Amino acid sequence: MKPLQEIENQQPDDAARGTGQFATTHWSVVLAAGQRESPQAAAALEELCQTYWYPLYVYARRNGHGPEDAEDLIQGFFLQLFRYQSLAHVDRDKGRFRSFLLTSLKYYAADCRDKVRTQKRGSGLTALRFDIRSAEGRYSKEPCNDLSPDKVYDRQWALTQLKRVLERLAEHYRETGKVEWFAALRPFLVEGGRGKTYAEAGMELGMTEEAVKKAVLRMRQHYARLFREAIAQTLADPAQVDEELRYLHAVLTG
Repeated sequence: MKPLQEIENQQPDDAARGTGQFATTHWSVVLAAGQRESPQAAAALEELCQTYWYPLYVYARRNGHGPEDAEDLIQGFFLQLFRYQSLAHVDRDKGRFRSFLLTSLKYYAADCRDKVRTQKRGSGLTALRFDIRSAEGRYSKEPCNDLSPDKVYDRQWALTQLKRVLERLAEHYRETGKVEWFAALRPFLVEGGRGKTYAEAGMELGMTEEAVKKAVLRMRQHYARLFREAIAQTLADPAQVDEELRYLHAVLTG
């Protein structure tokens, strides 16, 4: 089964089981980043940058900015959010963090067009630490399509969430001492198992084929719970999770 399809089919109560309720981690990070005097502010801002710089970079490139201009734009955007405490006034009840971030970048880009920048690279500002140097290599591998910059951004947002959840799942298997299980079963997270059979995985792990099937089912369910939880963290209202999942699925498969 395809990952987002399986996640959509889960019931909200199943996704929240074990956590008690949906978390609001992303909005907590945003609000912490808006408090410059908070000892957590710098770390919170860096977490936001590390997570979301690439979807924003792809948006800027698809919107006509060259590599260096896109880099300056994203660097400046995050610095502006921090320096002027823009995040301190964010109301998480406004809805989707995905939409908030892109709308904020659009306003920032428009503002940059309307006035001469007073800060450039090398002006003494500390660059935010994310791997912008690899961005063009990644961008060159983006599929050629007629998607709008906004849709390309949403697609990268969805892929970023999937990657983060996969990392969380891998960490769970490391913590439980089942690294080899994760390596052997990971291909089955997507439909088809990339040509691998349950019997072959069973031989690797010393398990029966039926036991492997059950282990794969548990992994998929765990992955689905983590993904639903991650999406809920970006929303003001947990009731919007299914709608957001359907939208992200359409973006990835459309």
